[in-house]
Amino acid sequence: MSEKTNFIDYIRIFCRSGHGGAGAKHFMRNKLTAKGGPDGGDGGRGGHIILKGNAQMWTLLHLRYFKNVLAENGEPGSKNNCTGHDGKDIIIEVPLGTVARDEETGKIEAEILEDGQQIVWMKGGRGGLGNSNFATPTNQVPEHAQPGEPGVEGWKNLELKVLADVGLVGFPNAGKSTLLSVITAAKPKIANYAFTTLTPQLGMVEYRDSKSFCIADLPGIIEGAAEGKGLGHRFLRHIERNAVLLFLIPADSADHKKEFEILRNELEQYNPEMLQKDFIIAISKSDMLDDELKEAISKELPKNIPHLFISSVTQTGLTALKDVLWDTLNKPIPSN
Repeated sequence: MSEKTNFIDYIRIFCRSGHGGAGAKHFMRNKLTAKGGPDGGDGGRGGHIILKGNAQMWTLLHLRYFKNVLAENGEPGSKNNCTGHDGKDIIIEVPLGTVARDEETGKIEAEILEDGQQIVWMKGGRGGLGNSNFATPTNQVPEHAQPGEPGVEGWKNLELKVLADVGLVGFPNAGKSTLLSVITAAKPKIANYAFTTLTPQLGMVEYRDSKSFCIADLPGIIEGAAEGKGLGHRFLRHIERNAVLLFLIPADSADHKKEFEILRNELEQYNPEMLQKDFIIAISKSDMLDDELKEAISKELPKNIPHLFISSVTQTGLTALKDVLWDTLNKPIPSN
């Protein structure tokens, strides 16, 4: 991915939570007491590393230069049963849709989906108990105090899955960037060659009565993306959370039905749950079609999926498209 782009969707960082402070081994000594009982305090907890959702963030760009995230250690306990201070927690703010993984195991450790949501990602070590905790009737001068527990450390990956309402799916050159630039305020780079869109572009579609919804143009898919060819998985993971998938198939495609089936097949191979989403087909560049050709294309397409003919250049059919998208996004959920 180009260093110039500011849509950063993957970050690798080294993290370490704080070590717990050691418990103190101490006995009360003062002018009045030569040999008092144990009064060693407990150690403080090491600092946690916490992930927090922030709906105002769209990228992981702000973390690009945080190569090492090291939380504070807890302070050791001291005499007079004084507990050491806890290490300061580190809160990492991330956009909604961020997934945290351990690099070595690949295991998902946290997922942030809501604004303000906080997850303790890496716990700080517990502070050790001071020797005052170990006094018993038979052992009134315990020499033992616990060390603090170590924190946890390791290389971690943060990955952002775009949270858009509508995902635009289509081969390179289907006209996705052009459509996005016409129906939203997004300004994607547009050129007539494959893989122009190398990072997801997000745009808000203004709808009637000040309503709006989010649409994402995702990097062009090619046959074999599910096996990781082309931009493969990097692209496909962004579609996982889109509620509606809008398949864009250009009017000048050699075989509209086949093109749809290839795209659908890629999604199914990647994750069969993709097929549970609502599909809508839009035939783009349809200003080059007459009514007879439109009718012929309509007959080819699957009967159970709504389709529309649109042209971003002449802005034909775009209001109808917004209506269909809005109605699909806001249809009532059937009660079981």
